[in-house]
Amino acid sequence: MVDISYPICERILPNGLRVIVSQDRTVPSVTVNLWVKVGSRDEVPGRTGFAHLFEHLMFQGSANVASGEHFSALMAVGGRLNATTWFDRTNYFETVPKGAMELALWLEADRHSRLLEALTQENLDNQRDVVKEEKRQRYDNAPYGHALRDVYATLFPEGHPYHHPTIGSMEDLEAATLEDVHAFYTRHYGPNNSVLTLVGDVSPEEGFAAVEKYFGPLPPSAVPREEGRMPPLPPLAGPVRLERVESVPNDRLYIAFRLPADATPEFHAVGLALDAIGGLSSSRLVEHLVRQDQVVTGLTAHPMGFAGGVSLGLISADVSAGVDPSEVERAICAELERFAETGPTEIELESAISETERAWLSALASHDDRADHISHYAALHDDPAYINTFLNQLRSVSAEHVRAAAARYLTPSSRAVVAYLVAHDDQAEASDAKDASDASDAEMIVEESA
Repeated sequence: MVDISYPICERILPNGLRVIVSQDRTVPSVTVNLWVKVGSRDEVPGRTGFAHLFEHLMFQGSANVASGEHFSALMAVGGRLNATTWFDRTNYFETVPKGAMELALWLEADRHSRLLEALTQENLDNQRDVVKEEKRQRYDNAPYGHALRDVYATLFPEGHPYHHPTIGSMEDLEAATLEDVHAFYTRHYGPNNSVLTLVGDVSPEEGFAAVEKYFGPLPPSAVPREEGRMPPLPPLAGPVRLERVESVPNDRLYIAFRLPADATPEFHAVGLALDAIGGLSSSRLVEHLVRQDQVVTGLTAHPMGFAGGVSLGLISADVSAGVDPSEVERAICAELERFAETGPTEIELESAISETERAWLSALASHDDRADHISHYAALHDDPAYINTFLNQLRSVSAEHVRAAAARYLTPSSRAVVAYLVAHDDQAEASDAKDASDASDAEMIVEESA
C-alpha cells in the first residue's frame, strides 16, 4: 500500500461552484486552478473550435480588466499563469505569492462572470486570427502536424464528440458571429459548471472565505453538462486505415485503439499493458524493433484518457530508412497477439507500475500539477481525493487483469492505422492537390467500419 494523504477540504457554494482547498505550507505561494466543464466534445457541428477560442478570449479583457492585463497584473507580482483546452474541459491556472491570491481570484471571477462586456467584434476578429496562425504553425506547416486529427477522425465515427480535434475547423471559426460566441460563453461559463482548487499556503477557512468573497455573488448562469450522455464506445469491429503521402522526414505509423473511459480499473490495466508493450525504454517493442532488429528508430505507446465513455490508446513508430512500413506493422501486431496470450511478466508489470508511480509522485510534488489533478478528478470523475488513492488502485491490478484488458482492447483486428509515408518528388504534387479531401475520406472509412 502507498500512503498518500494530501489534505482535501471541499465546499460547494450556493451558486454551484465546487471549491477544494489543499493546504501546503512548504512554500509561501498559492496555486489557483479553475476547470470549466466545457471542451471540444461540447461543440456542435458547424461550430467547432469554440472551446479553444475561449482559451484565448479569456485573456482579452473583461468588465473591469483591460486586454492583456490578466497576464501583466499577475506577472508583475511574480506569478505564472496559462490556460489549456482539451476534449473534456478548459482550465485556467496561476501560481502566485500568497499575498496575491485575492488578486488572482478577483481577476478570475471578473472574466468568469463579466467577459461579455469586453468581448467585442474587434477582440473576436483578433483572436480568430491568432488561432489561425497557431494552426498554421503547429499543424499545417509541421511534419506530421495533422496526425492526431487523422487518428481521431479514423478511430471515432463522424458525429462522435471526440471525432474532431480541439483546435476545430477554421471554416467554422470564420463563419462564427459575435452572437454565436456570446451564446457559447453564456451556456458553458458559470460557477455551476466549474471547479476551483486552491493548493498551497492557505488554510481551508482562508481559502473558502476568499472564494466566497469573489465568486459567491456570481449567479449560476451556465447550463451544466449532462453527465452520462456519452455511452461507452466498443472497440472497432474491424481494422481501418488512412494513408497520407507527404514531405515528412521518414515513414511513421500511428496505430490507435479505443480504450475504456479514464479512471476505471480497465483503463488502468490497459494503460499498464501499453507501457509493457511499448511505453518504456525496456518495453518489448522497443527492445525488439529499435535495439535488436533496428527496423524503427523510435517507438512510443501510451493511453490518452477521456471521460466520455471511451479513451484512446496510441502506438507510434518511426520507420527506419529502407524498411517497408507494412513489415513494422506486422511485427507490432504479432507482439500484440503474443501479449494478449501471455500477459506481462512479473518484471514487466513491476516496471510499468513503478514508472507510473514515479511520474505520479513527481507531479504531485508540484503545487501546480497537484491542483490540476485535484480539479481534473473532481470535475470529470467527482472524486477530488483521487490523488490519494490512485496508486493503491494501480497496485491492485494483477498480471491477469492486464492480459485480459490487452486481449479485449489492443487486438490487431480492432486497430485504426494512420500511416504517414515519405513523398517522392512525383508524389508530393499529387498529395498536395488532394490534401483537402483526405480528412473527409478518413471520416468515411470510420463510418463504414465502426
